[in-house]
Amino acid sequence: MVIDNDSRDDSLDAGLAAAPGTRVIRNPTNRYLSPAWNQGAASTDAPYLLFLNPDTEWFHGSIDDLIRVAKTHPRAGLLGPMVRNPDGTVYASGRRFPSLVDGLGHAFVSLVRPDNAFTRRYRMDGWDRTTEREVDWVSGCCMLLPRAAYDAVGGFDERFPLYAEELDIATRLRDAGWSVVFTPEVEITHAVGVSTGGDRRPHRLVVMHSTSLYRYYATHRAKGWRRVTLPVVWAALRARAEIAWAIGRVTHR
Repeated sequence: MVIDNDSRDDSLDAGLAAAPGTRVIRNPTNRYLSPAWNQGAASTDAPYLLFLNPDTEWFHGSIDDLIRVAKTHPRAGLLGPMVRNPDGTVYASGRRFPSLVDGLGHAFVSLVRPDNAFTRRYRMDGWDRTTEREVDWVSGCCMLLPRAAYDAVGGFDERFPLYAEELDIATRLRDAGWSVVFTPEVEITHAVGVSTGGDRRPHRLVVMHSTSLYRYYATHRAKGWRRVTLPVVWAALRARAEIAWAIGRVTHR
């Protein structure tokens, strides 16, 4: 099942020619990610749902292998495979929910020093990702959800149309008693950012990214006394977005 969000090139038709039997829903406008995923899920009654981004390629293992792992973890509401960068290195999928301090530290310090204590804790850098384990959340580029878990939390929250949708659904699943599992039994390659322009993505997407992260923090992490931090977090996320966008523009000139 392919959901086409008003693509403007010939990639869909070329792909369909190579994969006969594929079902397609062609949207007249770009509905973004979460709404399109829900749209696809509603069109099937399959017991497992695999959500796969367009800038990914299967690298090792199969969908059957991922489902086999899911069946060994009956309370796993979300499973993610090992993710590799195009050069073959391992991308740090499978992470912790960061604390406020680690989140802000990662956001700003990583811009000038990627190897910092905040980022290492957040990305669980002491783990080489060759072993299966329960994590807080996994990359949204490839996620397997049992239909029962997906239905239990009402699918993807469309208030997160693009960015942070995997954080949100992982949080809701864990709050509902499901677990999130990372497995190295399956590997995919993800060309991060290809579908959104990478470091040169339009400014509106940079704003959307910071808005989604703020909405996630306000919805799930700003409980009790943390409500007073909302203005500071909003300002910090917007500042970080503008700095990262400016760095990306300068780097590619």
